[in-house]
Amino acid sequence: MSTTSRWIDIPAGNDSFGGYLALPQGGKGPAVIIIQEIFGVNSHIRSVADQYAQDGYVALAPDVFWRVQPRVELTYEGKDREKGIELMQKMKLDDAVADIGAAAAALRAMPEVTGKIAAIGYCFGGRLAYLAAAAGSLDVAIAYYGGGIHMHLDKAANVKVPIQFHYGELDAHIPASDIGQIQERFAGRGDVQFNIYPNADHGFNCSERASYNQHASALAHGRTLTFLGEHM
Repeated sequence: MSTTSRWIDIPAGNDSFGGYLALPQGGKGPAVIIIQEIFGVNSHIRSVADQYAQDGYVALAPDVFWRVQPRVELTYEGKDREKGIELMQKMKLDDAVADIGAAAAALRAMPEVTGKIAAIGYCFGGRLAYLAAAAGSLDVAIAYYGGGIHMHLDKAANVKVPIQFHYGELDAHIPASDIGQIQERFAGRGDVQFNIYPNADHGFNCSERASYNQHASALAHGRTLTFLGEHM
C-alpha cells in the first residue's frame, strides 16, 4: 500500500469524532469524503478510502455513528446487519449531515488538501452525500444506491453543485419509481448524472458482499473518477 493512512480527530462544536484519513502518494490533492454505509467505517470502507488515495485524492471516511456508538465495525449479515439498522434509526439525520460538514471543514483546513471537496456516499451514506450537498458543505456529491433520497426532494433546489447517482437495476430497496422521482426533480440539470446498472443489486460496489458485481463496480468507479475529474 503506497498510501499513508491514520485515524484523525475531526472537531465538531465542543466535541470531536474520528475519521480514517488516507493520503495520496504525492502527499496532497483535492479531497473526497467517503461516507459509510450502516456498517461503520469497516475494512471495506477503509479500502475504498485507500483506493481513492491511490487515485490521487486525500480521502477521509468520517465515523458517522460516533454520537450513538463510536468506531463500530460491522459485517453485512444477520445480527450485524440488524445492529447497523438500529444504529441508523437512533441517529439524528441533521447531526450526521452536520458531521459531514465538519469533515469538509477539517479537510479545507488541512495543508494536504489542494482544491475542492467531494463526498462519495454508499447506501445510507449516499443519502447523506445528497443532504450534505443540499446543506452547502460540498463542491461535488456522488451517491451510490442512496436509499430514501426521494423522501428529501424538498431539498433538491438547494443542491447547487454537480451530483452523480449510481443505482443497481435489481435493487429492491430502491424501486425504479423512486429513481424516476429524483430524475424528474433534476431534469434539465447538465451537471447531474444518473447511472443505472443492469443485473446489479444493492451494494454492488462492495466486494465483501454477496451482491458484489465486478462489472458494475468497475464501470461506476470509472464514471466516478471521470465526474470528479470534470468537476474538481
